[in-house]
Amino acid sequence: MASTRAAIRYAKAILDLANSKGVAEAVNNDMKSIANAIETNAELSTFIQNPTTKVEVKESALLEVFSDVNGVTKGLFHLLFENKRFEILDAIAVEYSKVFDQSNGIEVAKVTTAIPMDAELEAKVLAKIATLSDKKITIENIVDPSIIGGFILRIGDNQYNASVANRLQVLKRELSN
Repeated sequence: MASTRAAIRYAKAILDLANSKGVAEAVNNDMKSIANAIETNAELSTFIQNPTTKVEVKESALLEVFSDVNGVTKGLFHLLFENKRFEILDAIAVEYSKVFDQSNGIEVAKVTTAIPMDAELEAKVLAKIATLSDKKITIENIVDPSIIGGFILRIGDNQYNASVANRLQVLKRELSN
């Protein structure tokens, strides 16, 4: 899913509306739920992306599937109906969460490890990251067995690679010279 300029504009507009109504947090939870549902349910994703399905059907189906969402989120469904842009709903949901986090001073640290992190390791990583950044940090753990061991930490545009696979690659380059 590539984020588009349109998705970013929609996300910012929805955030402004949600902030004015004092429901930005609830809409953020809705957006996370929508993004997760579209990502994990191939049938829903295909339905939304299908250009032959009428937009009226898409809107009514989404209102039924996500019946417990906030009124602002339902308003987004109607706006996408009017503009015939349901195909970018997933991108809007992802971008909304990013814009919401930025506006609240929250930064996501992506930690890639060979095995899932336990609570103790996560606490240590959070403590270390707190010394590097003055923002509130949330950790997203990505499991990638190909790094063999160690970790890769990415905060914003900065990346620190302390993986075993990286160390082996560096050693290989040094030995081949």
